[in-house]
Amino acid sequence: MAEHTPSLRVFASPGRYVQGRGALEELGSLVGTLGKRPLVLTDDVVRDLTGEILERSFERAKVPLTFERFGGIPTKAESERVAEVIQRGGHDVIIGLGGGTAIDAAKGAGDNAGVPWASAATVASTDAPTSALSVVYTEEGAFESYRFYDRNPALVVVDTQLVAHAPTRFLAAGVGDALATWIEARALRGTDAANMVAGRPTRAGTTLARLSWDILWESALPALDAVDRNLVTPDVEAAVEATTLLSGLGFESGGLAAAHAVHDGLTAVDQTHHLAHGEKVNIGSLTQLLLEGAATAEVEEFAEFTARVGLPTTLTEAGLGDVDDAVLDRVVEAAMAPEETIHRLPFTPSHRDVRDALRAVEGVGRRGRERAGLGEPRPPESG
Repeated sequence: MAEHTPSLRVFASPGRYVQGRGALEELGSLVGTLGKRPLVLTDDVVRDLTGEILERSFERAKVPLTFERFGGIPTKAESERVAEVIQRGGHDVIIGLGGGTAIDAAKGAGDNAGVPWASAATVASTDAPTSALSVVYTEEGAFESYRFYDRNPALVVVDTQLVAHAPTRFLAAGVGDALATWIEARALRGTDAANMVAGRPTRAGTTLARLSWDILWESALPALDAVDRNLVTPDVEAAVEATTLLSGLGFESGGLAAAHAVHDGLTAVDQTHHLAHGEKVNIGSLTQLLLEGAATAEVEEFAEFTARVGLPTTLTEAGLGDVDDAVLDRVVEAAMAPEETIHRLPFTPSHRDVRDALRAVEGVGRRGRERAGLGEPRPPESG
């Protein structure tokens, strides 16, 4: 993350993006253009789900297929371990297969080992697949840092048939992550704040962030209905493109602000570990809107829409409904760490400003749920 004020505008993107029903069937031939000895990093669940598809695909392409088991959390140590596997096996490209955590770990391993990396997403839960950064976590699952790379994935493949068969909650989380992209990118327009590739935001990055937002307001709800039934429809294709490609390009080249900083703060307390990345981000989006003093109608509409999507809109759902200020102070302290993106806002909020905005999410979120006919928010089940 740049500490200076950038003078150049920078836009970043992956080398190639491929999306559609059955896209994973083409992975062998696509990866074959990048290297001769690929390594696939994934967990046991995803391997069981995709193993036969990949065996067919790689056999047709006459490319050897080697799997490595992902440890579950994209820690610094995990990326170092996998880099050693790459070097020992003489692999010349690594593929992160699954969700954002496996993909982020593969990026780190590829960078450590000096080989290109590809993203093969089986869910549309985050915009990690396209970006030149990883979110690094501690062994306990708390945000540790962003890690930046000098290049984006050489290839991104998203199989919408697999997205449609994954739990609907994953796509809902992706919607939460992607909606924040425009909320944050628009806050940086006209400022000298850095985007995520150490430059000033380009109009292209900011425009793609807005396009992601517009598509999701149109297609997210019917897409989620379709995924509930394991269907691939035009709305599913549109929502996947918005949550993966457009949000990925938009956040990286448009820039992040308070929503993702609040997400990072939420990872600092144990009460929120049940939430997916995009679910925490949605709490962050509401916090940023309140912190900015956004129009009441806009905040209320956003709270209602994201409640309909199935995202948490209250501290109660996040496990923080009855906590005292000391717990929220830990969240805010982490969200306002010196390196955090909240400092890219065009104003300088105080610790108390951020805590009050976070606390105010509860009321806004409850009203949104009520208008959506969803009733009282429920705290997470203990244990």
